[in-house]
This record gives sequence, structure tokens and C-alpha cells, in this order.
Amino acid sequence: MTAGAEHLRTRSDGGRAAEYPPPPEPLAVPVYDNHTHLEIADGTLPLTAHEHLERAASVGVAGAVQVGTDVATSRWSAEIAAREPRLLAAVALHPNEAPELDARGELDAAIAVIDGLAAQPRVRAVGETGLDFYRTGDDGRDAQFRSFEAHIDIAKRHGIALQIHDRDAHDEVVSTLRRVGAPETTIFHCFSGGEDLARLAGDAGWYCSFAGNVTFKNAENLREALRVVPRDRILVETDAPYLTPVPLRGRPNAPYLVPHTVRFLAEVLGADLDELCARVAANTERAYGSWADGLEAGSA
Repeated sequence: MTAGAEHLRTRSDGGRAAEYPPPPEPLAVPVYDNHTHLEIADGTLPLTAHEHLERAASVGVAGAVQVGTDVATSRWSAEIAAREPRLLAAVALHPNEAPELDARGELDAAIAVIDGLAAQPRVRAVGETGLDFYRTGDDGRDAQFRSFEAHIDIAKRHGIALQIHDRDAHDEVVSTLRRVGAPETTIFHCFSGGEDLARLAGDAGWYCSFAGNVTFKNAENLREALRVVPRDRILVETDAPYLTPVPLRGRPNAPYLVPHTVRFLAEVLGADLDELCARVAANTERAYGSWADGLEAGSA
């Protein structure tokens, strides 16, 4: 599958029979969506990657990190980022992929593909990788650990960021990072811990990236965590097409909806919106580098 194909798949949960929401009020100071999945079609009228990015630019979302979860989507992410100035790429095998690949004897070969993709100039992160004990039982954990440690090594050798998927595995993720040594730039994608993990991450210099679920009524633990994360370690994401923020739950998510989450973060923190946007944008550029570098010749 090449970058010319607009979608590789539909949502794993079948998608939403709903239209995309209207655009929010634009941000005065642009930010980035540091974790999105534009390869997934969603909604009654799925948007192309170009349409997603045009809508995002119109509301002050300057760019995004397009994230792979297996070999096919990682290749797609690297290819489209190579020619699209508003996208950088992250490449990896999702932790839930690792046991299935291992059972087929394909895990090492898939990790080698990710290693090769990580050398490309527009690939700025290894992710999403990590541990997920919600969907994987005890019999699949060894493969997850082996894959996670291999991805950590890839990120360190290539000098790029690590984007962590951490579900029901906080202690094991942290102990693995401490045991093998975390990359210089380590990011907890869709931060799902509480205040204790946020303090630990802040002390270690790791980033915490907040998605639309921070706006959910039952997510007070995420808001408590947000309040203790150092401001220079806060990132924002959509994880689109998932985790659409309040008040739009039940409709497809997309990078152009980042302003809803950023405004909510500013409200929780009692921060000036423009100042927070400037800080988050600077954090994102520090984590991933410049969106202007490494484009293929002739890219717009």
C-alpha cells in the first residue's frame, strides 16, 4: 500500500455513522496534533489526509504527527510525511500486534522493517509502542516486552523520540524504561495515568500528551495529572479518529478539533490560552524537530 492510497482501513470498532463536527473557533497561536491516524477512514463522509490538514490549518493546527501501528501503516506514514510539509511520521508495531506477529514467527522481521523506516528524515518518532495489558493476556506479555525493548533501542540508535502506548501497565512501562534506559525524548501518548505517574514522568523529563479523553466527565484523574505536569512537558493530541473531546463525543475526531482540547487544558490549568499554545507548540517542536526539514525534493 502506498501513500497515494487515502485510507488503509476503517475503524476497528466499525466507525461512526455520523458527520464530522463543524470547525471550532481558530486558535490565535498555532499548535500541533502530536498523534493522529489519518490512514483510518471514519464518519459518513471520510476525509482525505489533505482535507484533514486543510481543516486543521484553518483553525490554527499547524501540523501533525502521523502514527503507524504495524508495518503497513508505518510505511504509509513514512511515505506521506516525506512529501507533506504538515506531517511528520512515527513508526512502530502496536503492543497488541506483537503477540500475533510472534505467534506467526514474524516479529523480528517486522521490527527490522520499523528499524529501516526510522532512519528516514521525516520519521521523528518510534511509536506507538509500549505495553497493553487490557487486550493482551499473560501469554502474550513476553512478546510485548520483547517488542517494546526493541523499539526503545531503535529510538535511541536513531536519536528520535519514543511514543509510548501504556494501557493498564503503568508500573511495567516505567520499570522497563528504567531497566533498559529511556530515550532522551520519551512521550506518554494519550496519557492515562494519574497524579503519581505524572509526577514521576515530570521528574524524569518525559512528556505527557493529553488527548480528548481529558475532557470526559469521569476523567478527573487525568485532570489531576495535568495540573502537576511541568508546563514544558505538556503536549496535545487527538488520537483521531478516536477520543473525540466533549462536547462532540459520538462524532468522528480529527486534527482540526485540537482547539477544543487545548482550550480545556487552559481552563483546567487557569492558564492564558495564547501562552499555553505557544508553550505546547515549543514543546512539540523540541520533541520532534522542525516540520520544515527533510522533505523530498519537489514537495509543496
